[in-house]
Amino acid sequence: MYRIGELAKVCGVKADTLRFYEKNGLIAPSVRNESGYRLYSEQDKRRLEFIIRAKSVGFSLADIGELLDLDTHKAKVTCQEVKAVADSKLAQVEQKLSELSRFRDNLRELSNICCGGPRSAEHCAILEVLESGTPARHEQHAHE
Repeated sequence: MYRIGELAKVCGVKADTLRFYEKNGLIAPSVRNESGYRLYSEQDKRRLEFIIRAKSVGFSLADIGELLDLDTHKAKVTCQEVKAVADSKLAQVEQKLSELSRFRDNLRELSNICCGGPRSAEHCAILEVLESGTPARHEQHAHE
């Protein structure tokens, strides 16, 4: 049996992280000793490792809760149900990557229209675009 700090250390997380997972219903100590200390079993350790691995590939706490439930009842669920959780997360990641790609392209455009000179930003093309949507005097902005 592990006390909270011991289990956290063995699994490479902080005790506060373990408490957070407990508060969110992902894990619970097997027992509490007579002093009220949480005691975790080897099975609890494996559950925490599952949570850590699921978190490391991007699953949310809600996703992890669902996966843990599926794992607990794996004799009664199909691989299709488990895959659906992974595919849903994959679709979210793909959408986020697309959004980040658009952000990168837009930021690159903004950066490219600015001279980047050492003078006042009174006619800075980036600020003009952000203020009005178009760089009004961008061609004249040479900072001579």
